[in-house]
Amino acid sequence: MRYPTFTLPFTIGLSFVLLYILVIWTIWIVRLSRREQKIVWKRLFTLRTIKAIWESFREGLLHHNIYKKNAVLGFMHMGLAFGWFMLIVLGNFEARLYPHGVINPPYYPIFFEFFRHDLTPLHEYEEIFTFLMDFFLLLVMTSIGLAFFKRFRSRALGMRRTTKHILIDRVAITALWFIFPLRLFAESVTAGLYNTGHFFTNFLGQWVIYNLPLDYLYYPAWWAYSISLGVFFIALPFSRYMHIPTEILLIFLRKYGVKEKNNHSTFTTIELNACSRCGICIDACQLSTTLNISDTQPAYFLRDLRYSKPNERLRETCMLCMRCLDACPVGIEVTQIRKNERNEFPLFGTSNYDYLSEHKYPKAKVAYFAGCMGHLTPSVIKSTLALFDEAGVDYTFIDKDGSICCGRPLQQNGQVDAAKQLIDKNNTIINETNADVLVTSCPICASEFKHNYRLNMPVLHHSQFLNDLAKQHKLTFKNTGEKIIYHDPCELSRGLGITKEPRELLKNSFILEENKKNTGEKSLCCGGSLGITNTSLPQKMAIASDAVFQLYDGKTNLLATACPMCKKTLAMAQETVKVLDIAEVMLNNLEPKKKKVQSQKEPAEAEVLS
Repeated sequence: MRYPTFTLPFTIGLSFVLLYILVIWTIWIVRLSRREQKIVWKRLFTLRTIKAIWESFREGLLHHNIYKKNAVLGFMHMGLAFGWFMLIVLGNFEARLYPHGVINPPYYPIFFEFFRHDLTPLHEYEEIFTFLMDFFLLLVMTSIGLAFFKRFRSRALGMRRTTKHILIDRVAITALWFIFPLRLFAESVTAGLYNTGHFFTNFLGQWVIYNLPLDYLYYPAWWAYSISLGVFFIALPFSRYMHIPTEILLIFLRKYGVKEKNNHSTFTTIELNACSRCGICIDACQLSTTLNISDTQPAYFLRDLRYSKPNERLRETCMLCMRCLDACPVGIEVTQIRKNERNEFPLFGTSNYDYLSEHKYPKAKVAYFAGCMGHLTPSVIKSTLALFDEAGVDYTFIDKDGSICCGRPLQQNGQVDAAKQLIDKNNTIINETNADVLVTSCPICASEFKHNYRLNMPVLHHSQFLNDLAKQHKLTFKNTGEKIIYHDPCELSRGLGITKEPRELLKNSFILEENKKNTGEKSLCCGGSLGITNTSLPQKMAIASDAVFQLYDGKTNLLATACPMCKKTLAMAQETVKVLDIAEVMLNNLEPKKKKVQSQKEPAEAEVLS
């Protein structure tokens, strides 16, 4: 058989994209650090590889994570990816029944319907193959229709906003959207001429387009299909669709234990290319939903970082609340990537903290650290220490006098060297207490101590520690039956995964009113984030007010949180609900074991914030 010239665009495009992927994967793997390469080789022939293969199928083809968040979007992505995959697989199986030569060329199964009418006789399984091919083509066409509809009526599919694409993305997505309608048209023309299709293509060819000059449309239809494939393949490596092959590599590397570091690396490059710019992060961001700032989310930040460098506004306009991280179906570590980018462009000059003197505190079994925000809300400190006293806890208040920041705000804004000075000083102070455990009221401090310090003790948030005391019956509370709302702080829920213990503690006295949509890892940021420096106070208050509005159900006027900054911000933003720290509400419902005597360890400061 003479070479079918219409397959040339497809062949060129396929050869280019396969060669590009092979080369770029090789470059990325070679450029991994030696430590990362050793980890990969050590774990390559283990169960981790099987798990990575399963996850690649589940996420790359079935889009399980998207389906969990939005069933319609999940079906749309699954229909296109899995449907196209099955067309390729079935096409190859079908083509094997009709050998084109000694070895079938790559284009043969892709354009099999073009060659079918010259092949005799029909095999006994032909009816099954033609039905399945039409079925999966219909599935893909349905998904393409939903994707096209989403660009203009995204709210109908559960998305407030869709991503605004750059030119190369528009070229790639246009080519992709044309591939399957053109394939359907080419196969329907062929079915109209040779009766080779099934319920979908044969119906269109025999009953819908039968009056068209099918003889003249035959070759142009197949040429158009081939060209659309070729254009898509050539545009793929430079567009958002590079995520298709890159996500597979990312899944395997993550399973082997490779992850984002404290500076940009080859793994960062892989994560940037794995972003599909699906836009799910836009709706998850409260800057978008509350303030209408919809052009700084990860879809745009990662895009600009992949192609060049994001500008200051794009880099800094983020609360680092990690809602986008929770929403991302690919699981890209965007928060760490944004921090690393900020480290390269610190907002402030170099700071030196050598003037800080070394403070020494009494040794005790428990070291308590209130944190900067704790000192700005002294009622949280007072309540926490009162509960410690009631339980007979042997503690030392290590930042009571001459307190030193944990260093997290400096790190979030690019001051890594300055933060290191604070970390070194705090390390010395904390370890010298010889405590068995470090307890802090601030989730930000807890996260910093746990992830960036070299401590000789476990780190607990005060909600965890108080809950343990309650379980040990060292603290007992009145069961009031009163209803209460609980707000999960960002760093506590998404950052540390602590959602169970605060609820267990509250249930000792209250009936918990839950809004499942905005709780746990999906919790709303209070808006007072230290990770953003370019939003005004009114903007922060708008985010806080909206968060309370979404949590408030009208059944109670009491809201508990477990973060001093969240308490302060949520309380300032509205007057509908009384906002208290979890330690405060539990102290108010304490069942005292003995007559209360004010501890000498309690801070003398008066409450300055309600």
